[in-house]
Amino acid sequence: QVQLVESGGGLVQAGGSLRLSCAASGRTFSGKYMGWFRQTPGKEREFVAAISWSGGTTDYADSVKGRFTISRDNAKSTVYLQMNSLKAEDTAVYYCAAAYRTSWISSRTLKRGYDYWGQGTQVTVSS
Repeated sequence: QVQLVESGGGLVQAGGSLRLSCAASGRTFSGKYMGWFRQTPGKEREFVAAISWSGGTTDYADSVKGRFTISRDNAKSTVYLQMNSLKAEDTAVYYCAAAYRTSWISSRTLKRGYDYWGQGTQVTVSS
């Protein structure tokens, strides 16, 4: 089992920045890849960003490219999401997820590609 705990959410004005953290414990952190998703009431959970095990490969949703940066520190078993130039439409609950079984190529942007999920952290951007 893997436990994922997100932190760093909060209230920020449009144009501001937040840095989310996701600390993993339990099973070894040397999984295949990690991801961030977000969800607003009444909508499906959507892909935000993903990072490979080595950290050398990343992928982003078009809506956050150029504004968000995903990174990881394997020594600390932690993955981060730096969010800059935040917009009101970025308001959501952000979830961290870990993948151990699926392929980066086929599954990194899909909810079903991930085996473990955190409890989520609320990000609210005021306009």
